[in-house]
Amino acid sequence: MHRRHLLLGGAGLMMVAGCASAGMGGVSGPSASGLAEEAAAARAVLPRQSPRAELLQEWTGPYGGVPPWDKVTPAKLREAILEGIELQRAEIAAIADNPDAPTFANTSVAMMMAGEPLDRALTLFGVMTSNIGGEEWDALETEVSPVLSAAGDEITFNDKLFQRIRAVADGAGTAGLNAQQTRVATRARDAYVRNGAALDAAGKAELGRINTALTNAFTRFGQKVVADENSWTLIPNEAGVAGLPASNKTAAAAAARSRNLQGWAILNTRSSVDPFLTFGDDRGLRETVWRKFVNRGDNGDANDTNATIAEIVKLRDQRAKLLGFRNHAEWRMQDTMAKTPAAANDLMMRVWAPAKARVAEEVADMKAIAGHDIEPWDYLYYAEKVRKQKYDLDQNQLKPYFELHNVRAGSFYMAERLYGFTFERLAPGTVPVFHEDVVVYAVKDHGEPVGLFYADDYARPGKRSGAWMNTYRAHSTYDGEENVLGSNNNNFVKAPDGDPVLISLDDAETLFHEFGHALHYFSSQVVYPALGNTPRDFVEYPSQVHEHWVLSRPVLDGYLKHVETGQPMPQELVAKIEASNTFNQGYATVSYLSSAIVDMDLHTQATPPTDIDAFEKASLARIGMPREIVMRHRLPQFNHLFTSDAYSAGYYSYLWSEVMDADTWAYFEDSGDVFNPDIAGRFKSIMLAPGNTTDRGEAYRQFRGRDPDVAALLRVRGFPTS
Repeated sequence: MHRRHLLLGGAGLMMVAGCASAGMGGVSGPSASGLAEEAAAARAVLPRQSPRAELLQEWTGPYGGVPPWDKVTPAKLREAILEGIELQRAEIAAIADNPDAPTFANTSVAMMMAGEPLDRALTLFGVMTSNIGGEEWDALETEVSPVLSAAGDEITFNDKLFQRIRAVADGAGTAGLNAQQTRVATRARDAYVRNGAALDAAGKAELGRINTALTNAFTRFGQKVVADENSWTLIPNEAGVAGLPASNKTAAAAAARSRNLQGWAILNTRSSVDPFLTFGDDRGLRETVWRKFVNRGDNGDANDTNATIAEIVKLRDQRAKLLGFRNHAEWRMQDTMAKTPAAANDLMMRVWAPAKARVAEEVADMKAIAGHDIEPWDYLYYAEKVRKQKYDLDQNQLKPYFELHNVRAGSFYMAERLYGFTFERLAPGTVPVFHEDVVVYAVKDHGEPVGLFYADDYARPGKRSGAWMNTYRAHSTYDGEENVLGSNNNNFVKAPDGDPVLISLDDAETLFHEFGHALHYFSSQVVYPALGNTPRDFVEYPSQVHEHWVLSRPVLDGYLKHVETGQPMPQELVAKIEASNTFNQGYATVSYLSSAIVDMDLHTQATPPTDIDAFEKASLARIGMPREIVMRHRLPQFNHLFTSDAYSAGYYSYLWSEVMDADTWAYFEDSGDVFNPDIAGRFKSIMLAPGNTTDRGEAYRQFRGRDPDVAALLRVRGFPTS
């Protein structure tokens, strides 16, 4: 297995992010014979190593080798990580101390090969800590995260290594490197500079201290939030769940039984809380459930995260200034499409004003029904009443059409119709899995095997909340063809055995969203893994655009059939949904965008705040946050920002990506066929396959013939375009 990119030193080594590809969209790669020569020259530099630890060995079995989940324990993984660091250290030393003049093969390619055993161990580590969790895994994460951070810093701060990396990049033209090789070399040089390779000895020592402290803080933050989410509101009497759809009642009862409780348990996760806030008739209980959810990490107890956040933003500010930037946001945005905080803020504020205006209209409609002021725990409940009144649309009518397994099958149909992918479920036991709930599929592209897809759909104690995509192995060809091992991870509440798992339309769109990330990886044609990860504000684009196909007629007719009648959703019901598509967009936009704006505000302060709750309130007051809505992610539980650097000063990226997403969907719709094969083929080859081999803005212009139109986003949300 080969790394997608070298893990640079510093905090956030365990970040799972980015999408892979390359080789198409106008950039020619090296020939197969040229790649073989490069790989041979790179391997000749690296010392022959025979790992002792079981979890460092090359993966064996079918499909090019698969993760040995059945052998993973915290103790074995600890042994593997510590030995893997030593093996990587020897490889890096061999590259840095090579007496031969630096070349692309003996430096750039060798760096991509270095540390493969450790990379295998870290893949296992990241999945187990995110999907299984628990005291043993928390203890291991607390122990090894700072060690990994220091090991990364050791690589970044190796001056002999950096001089070789810089020499390859600076001499790319003289050496006759092609476009992809030049991009690999120059991006590596620039990344090393951004991460402190050019600092003096004192600066490197200080940056190392900051990075280790950040890593420790990220670990504490994540563990505290998971602990606060591993809770519930117990409702002992059936009157307390009045109004909930039968499927939600059943799931809540099952959640209670699994915890040896009597009654109904509303778990402290969004997939359990949102349905209760939407349908639960008991206003007092809605407030109780809402407060428990929005106050995760903010209860003044052992799981309170405010002090940890203050430490993180202070350390980030110190790091940015040490590296020559005014603030963390400027440092983070160097390698993005937006480039600057000002550009991101301009887009956000263009959308913020019409979103707030729409909220005022939504609240007025709800007050007319409620007869009282709307509180945050009332919003979803009365919005549902307005939806039914305005559009004769009841969400309870929709849920029977969205049975989880049928939605999954519909997503597979979309992938085959658009791109030629097929997914065949493997029999249990064919390959190891990390939990019995995980289902594995063999993936083919027009009949050619491309990898495996692991679906992990259910919530469990210890698993982090939300939904995400991960890769265990990404595609590349620089050292032989590598297939893709990808996963989707959700937190749906499991129904009792034999009962259908009914999810909401929003949940179905989330499933298609995460599946869009997977399709990005399975489409990959990347040559060099260093060009696998796209910019943060591009990476959500392929996932967001795939949400639109949920309600396409072929998906509805073939897969999303009523669980009792077996009939597809009637067109009149689809028409009601489409008529209400812009309904409640004030709420949806403001809840998300307030989180993104506060994120950017937090990371552009001249002096980092110390009172996080006070800062959050002041920041929201400055933009006029409607009192009836709370941020989608309040700072005390904002995993995107404080479990790594991944989305810090980058939560705006969903909106940035949505501009391209809305414009792309308009392209399909305007063609008269949302499965238009010509557009789908060009989207796959230009936008999905090439990864970061070319500038993503240029790629979009090649695909669409122009820059993305912001007006398309405003139209999708039902806001004025001028």
